[in-house]
Formats: sequence, C-alpha cells, structure tokens
Amino acid sequence: MSEERATLNVGDDTLDLDLVPGTIGDTGIDINRLRPTTGRITLDFGFANTASCASKITYVNGEEGILRYRGYPIEQIADQSTFLEVAYLLFHGELPTAAELASFTEEITHHTLLNEEMKKFFDAFPKSAHPMAILSSATSAMATFYPAFHNPVDPYAVSQSMIRLIAKLPTVAAFAFKKSIGQPYVYPRNEMDYATNFLNMMFSVPTEDFEVDPVIARALDVLLILHADHEQNCSTSTVRLVGSSRANLFASVSAGISALWGPLHGGANQRVLEMLAQIHEDGHDYEKAIARAKDKDDPFRLWGFGHRVYKNYDPRARILRGFTHEVLERMGADDPLLDIAMKLEDVAMNDEYFVERNLYPNVDFYSGITFRALGFPVRMFTVLFAIGRLPGWIAQWKEMVEDPNTRIGRPRQVYRGEVLRDYVPAEQR
Repeated sequence: MSEERATLNVGDDTLDLDLVPGTIGDTGIDINRLRPTTGRITLDFGFANTASCASKITYVNGEEGILRYRGYPIEQIADQSTFLEVAYLLFHGELPTAAELASFTEEITHHTLLNEEMKKFFDAFPKSAHPMAILSSATSAMATFYPAFHNPVDPYAVSQSMIRLIAKLPTVAAFAFKKSIGQPYVYPRNEMDYATNFLNMMFSVPTEDFEVDPVIARALDVLLILHADHEQNCSTSTVRLVGSSRANLFASVSAGISALWGPLHGGANQRVLEMLAQIHEDGHDYEKAIARAKDKDDPFRLWGFGHRVYKNYDPRARILRGFTHEVLERMGADDPLLDIAMKLEDVAMNDEYFVERNLYPNVDFYSGITFRALGFPVRMFTVLFAIGRLPGWIAQWKEMVEDPNTRIGRPRQVYRGEVLRDYVPAEQR
C-alpha cells in the first residue's frame, strides 16, 4: 500500500482510501471499505475503470503501444522465443533453463493423445457443429477423465491439469475440424514440434505424404505467442471469475472458450474475413468501402482497424505484419480477399483520415488474413485464438488461486426496478 491516500466525500461521509500503486502503469484506489462505511457502491459499466485483481503476468499500455509478458517486451519474445517457452514463462514467472524447457516440452509432447473414448464424443456432434462449441464442450468433458486433478489448491493436480490442457487442446481442435469435413482423425506425432504437429493433424490425410513447411510452422507459432495473454480481457476475466468459485481448471477454461466465442471478442478476426468477402461481392470495390467507413452516417464498419485498448499501433500487429507478408509470398496465395486486404492495409497506413485517428490495422486484421493464407477455414479462426490464449488463461487462473486476497467473484448492482408490488391473481389482472 502507498502512504498516499485518496479522500472520497459522499454527503456527510468522508472516507480515506488506500492507493495501490502498480510497479508500472495504473494506481488502484482500494474501495473495499466503501460499502461497509458509507452504504454506497461504485457503478462501472463493463468494469472499464475497475481492477478486479493485482497481477504480475502481463502489462499493457495502450497509449504507448506496449505489451510485455512477465516484463519481457513482446517484440523480443516473438523474435526469439517459442510458444511452449512462453507458456512456461507465463506459468512460472521466469524463462526456463534449457533443461527445464526440454522437460516441459517432452511432458507436453507425451500427453497430446486423447482418451479413445473421447472419439465417441466427437461423433455425437452434428457435422455442422461450430468447432468452438466442440472445443468448449470437450474441454469441460476432459475433466471427467482426470478427476484426481480437480483440486485447485493441490500443486501437483494443477500442474498435471495445465500440462494436459496445453497438450490436448490442439488435438481437440484438429479432431473438431476433421469431423466437420468428414475426414478421418489424424493422431498427434511425438517427433514433431507443437505448431508442426497441429498443422499435420489439421491438413494431412492417411492416403498421402504431407510435409509441413517450417516457415509456415514458425508463422503459426508466432501467431500463438502474440495471443498468449492480454491482461484482464473478457475471456480471461471469465476464467478468473469461474475459478474463484474453486471450479477446476478444465471447467474454468471451458468457460473462457465460450466467452472468446463472442463476435466482439475472439470473433473479430472472423469478422475481418466476412468484411473482405462483402467487399468482394460488391465488385471488389475497396475504395467504396473506405468511403463508407469515413461516412459517420453509414453503419458500415471496417473490421480489423484500430483497437479498444491500443490508441497507438497495436504492437502485435506491427510484428505480425512482416510474417503475414512472408506467408502470403511463401504460399503464393492467389486470393481476391487477400488482395483486397493488402489494398486496405496500404490505405490505412497512408491515408490521413486513418493515420490521424490511429486506425491502424490491428492483430485481428493480420491474424485473419494469415490464417486464411495458411489454409484454415474461417470457422477455425477463433479456435486458433483459443489455443493461443490458453497459456494466459491458465497462468491467470493459477495466480488467482494462489492469491490470498482472492474471494469468490460477486459483483454488486444498482437496482432500478419496481420497489414493492402485491401479487394479483391471474383472473383479476
């Protein structure tokens, strides 16, 4: 706690409130004594001004375009690290030694198989089932195979749950995709790295050889790294809230996946491709789309430009831009939607209207077109986001469980309904 204090005057009540400074960034005002002392509460729609926790995991500064995992700049992490090393960093707070990383990677590699009984689970879904529905359901169902690992205060149980989720979620995602297109499931391969193994399960078939381009695998690994955590967003807050009830890690992550499914959160990169398709159907007229986006009276919106948090250039987009162009060149993509995307990017980076308003292409813009170039169908985009965000969800859940200040989440409300009414029988209404 800081020696400085804030003073709140409410009617005749005066309340001195402690300040809780961050090591960097915002300082919190501790209002725990507000309601017991004054009988009043705060009202903050969307919790945009309210910190629900004190965390050591991720720092975001939207004004300056900064993103750091455990203090490490995202630029360094994306350039030098791997997704599994980032997962270890988020879980444990420090980068692993070579031996620690090798052990961590080996343990994950040897837990990628699903229990064979789970194949019946996939078979029960209709072919048209959205892969996010399957992913969320399968994550929750996974808990039934590991009842010994449910205790959130048992370090061994938590560790084993963490390993199994990181290991098995790509397998679940790939099985969900194969189910949707009527192809046989492809089992994981222990000799492959994380991203390569996932691409192999997604796109190989038993009837012919398939080789994953290492450049493409690295691009996917970086995409996952860039999505690994982003502070207290909707899905992460959901994971924490569910976990505050002492729900097991599988159930908590399943809830986070459901939150991510929402089009205003994880579905943004899918909206980018839907927008590009709309422009294509309108005669490939991207200039018309730009004009509509500038017209304040037109409800049309350019998805993938600007960001709620970043008032500057999204640092993840800056990194991903180079990979996106490399992937497009590597794949030799001849795709009208990707052509439109590149023209929109050129306008947004140079048009005064966009530059003045900091409406730069964001991570959703580049991830959407990169996923398409890699061959992923649009319905898998949010699933890929979930695989990337999984280490952050787990790290945030673990931090929440270990924090002695954690209490079960129970927001207050300001009631605005009827005060008191007498019941009237139906025949008298």
